[in-house]
Amino acid sequence: MAWVYLLVAGALEVAATAIFRFAGGLTSSRLGSTASSFIAGMSLFCLNRSLEGVPLRTAYAVWTGIGAAGAAMLGAWAFGEAAPQRMFVFVGLKFVSA
Repeated sequence: MAWVYLLVAGALEVAATAIFRFAGGLTSSRLGSTASSFIAGMSLFCLNRSLEGVPLRTAYAVWTGIGAAGAAMLGAWAFGEAAPQRMFVFVGLKFVSA
């Protein structure tokens, strides 16, 4: 179950990052600001729960890897950001170094 929490934490991190794009800053009273903060908090909660069965070094590496790769891929796919091949190389190196 710890690995499920870890995967959910990574997915929530990507979702929070995507919503931050539209939040208008954390001082804004817009709904996006509240939603992104709540989702980021849920990501940390799930990361914390995953630590019951996954070592900290592994959990953090997986969580940041999912967040970094997911945000990069989502930015290229959903938001039309530039995605040069070197970006994919460096994102891949994140997983090799973990």
